[in-house]
Amino acid sequence: MSDKIPEGNRSARERLARQREQEKGREKRRRTLIVASAVVGVLALAAVVGLIAANVSKDGGEDTASGPAIAPSGASGEDALTLPVGAADAPSTLTIWEDFRCPVCAQFENALRDTVSELVNDGQVRVEYHLATIIDGNLGGSGSLRAANAAACAQDAGKFAPYHDVLFSNQPPEPDDAYGKNSRLIELAGKVQGLDTPEFRSCVEDGDHDSWVKKSDTAFRKGGFQGTPTVLLNGESVFPSKDGEQISPAALKKWILAANKGKKPGTAAPSDPDAPGPSSAASSSASPEGSATADGSATPSPQGDEPADPAAPSSAAGS
Repeated sequence: MSDKIPEGNRSARERLARQREQEKGREKRRRTLIVASAVVGVLALAAVVGLIAANVSKDGGEDTASGPAIAPSGASGEDALTLPVGAADAPSTLTIWEDFRCPVCAQFENALRDTVSELVNDGQVRVEYHLATIIDGNLGGSGSLRAANAAACAQDAGKFAPYHDVLFSNQPPEPDDAYGKNSRLIELAGKVQGLDTPEFRSCVEDGDHDSWVKKSDTAFRKGGFQGTPTVLLNGESVFPSKDGEQISPAALKKWILAANKGKKPGTAAPSDPDAPGPSSAASSSASPEGSATADGSATPSPQGDEPADPAAPSSAAGS
């Protein structure tokens, strides 16, 4: 037999071999394209997931959005959430939780301001203020938060007590979120000598103590309190009454002096000698004729030494 392959058969085999190589090349390119597409899809999915995670962190991440809690100068107590007024060694302590939008808080402050100021100045009692923002949660708005931040800014300037009184003496109606405007809070600072400074304005505008205020409000909600104002004399509730007797200027003074019997008055000077008590800067403002409770019902403001009508604290329920 001849070893020679006919020319026609050889050409056919070569064509088949080339076709097989071309098919292998196309299959390789197809697989490469599939793998590349899969990789691109995974990367795209990862990018989408990352974007969603970033948006969730931005919208819902409390620490990222609000920043660290910066306590105002001179704040004391656990987590530095207490704003003290009066002699550190006073024999009694009056603990007050308040919301600057709370009408019952204003009723309490405007009725008992002079009595508390007298007892503070005489070294009989030290007042420890704590701030809450429950009205913002109940009615919406940001006036509770903005006013509390401004009050903390006043604390930085050593002017918390008089500015605190100005805010309650000029409190807008409960549904009116006027304190949500920094411009209004800065305007009221003009009523406190030496408070309206560039430093104070910057602190208010930038919300330097917003996170601290939120931390204080969290402590209030976790404390099991029923609402604002919460008023404790040496840890015992005295608002709206104590032992069946309604709170009034005369009753509060009697309770404190009875608690201090046999004890020496405090002598440690207040942190701000220019603000001798939690009242003097706002004394020119008259007490309101009445105020609304958290549910909107009217309650008369106690005057002079007359017993105060019991008024329910603003509810702590809210957002």
